[in-house]
Amino acid sequence: MPLAVRSTGLVTSVGLSAPAACAAMRAKITNPSETRFIDSGGQWIMAHQVPLAQPWRGLARLARMAAMAIDEALADVPRTEWPGLPLLLCVAERDRPGRLQGLDEQLFGLIEAELGVHFHAQSAVVPQGRVGVAVAMAQARQLLAQPGGGIGQVLVAATDSLLSWPTLSHYEQQSRLLTEANSNGFMPGEGAGALRVGVADDKDALVVGGIGFGREAAHIDSEEPLRADGLSRAIKAALADAGLQMHDMSFRITDVSGEQYYFKEAALALSRTLRQRKTAFDIWHPAECTGEAGALAGASVIAVADMACRKGYANGPAILAHMANDSGPRAAMTLQFRSA
Repeated sequence: MPLAVRSTGLVTSVGLSAPAACAAMRAKITNPSETRFIDSGGQWIMAHQVPLAQPWRGLARLARMAAMAIDEALADVPRTEWPGLPLLLCVAERDRPGRLQGLDEQLFGLIEAELGVHFHAQSAVVPQGRVGVAVAMAQARQLLAQPGGGIGQVLVAATDSLLSWPTLSHYEQQSRLLTEANSNGFMPGEGAGALRVGVADDKDALVVGGIGFGREAAHIDSEEPLRADGLSRAIKAALADAGLQMHDMSFRITDVSGEQYYFKEAALALSRTLRQRKTAFDIWHPAECTGEAGALAGASVIAVADMACRKGYANGPAILAHMANDSGPRAAMTLQFRSA
């Protein structure tokens, strides 16, 4: 069942709405600033921080960002209909260093309190990190396909932040942060995104046609030689699910955020899945503007693809999106913009 993206919401360091954030990403604008933390070299750690009205911290900050993104994505939906929407909330994976306590048990309730609404009983928390939105999309398909379920739309939201000392210190000790002394790293970030999806029809919409998953044994923390087996499997599964081939895709949007490992993986996966020569096969990576923001990655990728297609600056109507977790899970989705 193809899913149509009806509306989006984004809260990032470069924009507090989807139009603002996507315009900034199109212009390659970044907005890093000094955090409260210092690395082992005595330098302030730079990060992409969301400028909020109040200095919320921890779960309260995640809830506030998520509520802002959800409010934007549901702007065209009467509030009386919100309780009939299942909310699939994507958060950090359970093995993420420095993960906040209470993320699975408390965050959902805090978001409902911020919005003043209780979502559908089939709502769920999806603790799958960067691949979480793809997992939530697969779950949304199942919810929408339930016979007699009465669910016409599903809300997929993601909120995450790497800006806590337990998380930053771990990545800094592993030499994975982008600093003056380390060019092979990422700049941490935070943010939230929301996607309102339904069954594809004859209206203009970005359609999620295929979804695929894989697992990489040679993940970034392993010492195995990287061959991109997991990502290749995920891409092939997504293409097969949509009935497409790699050469049918116009370009790629991914979650890569600066580390050479993930760029190499994307290149290897492309070489193993593309069977017809293409003169150009661009790769977009929104994290260069928003920073590495964990679970936000999937929502950011889809929101950017949706805006690019609607505004007419996409490289074509067919897009391959793929995401990867540090511990090995891989996910891919085929996105196509269909006009009425």
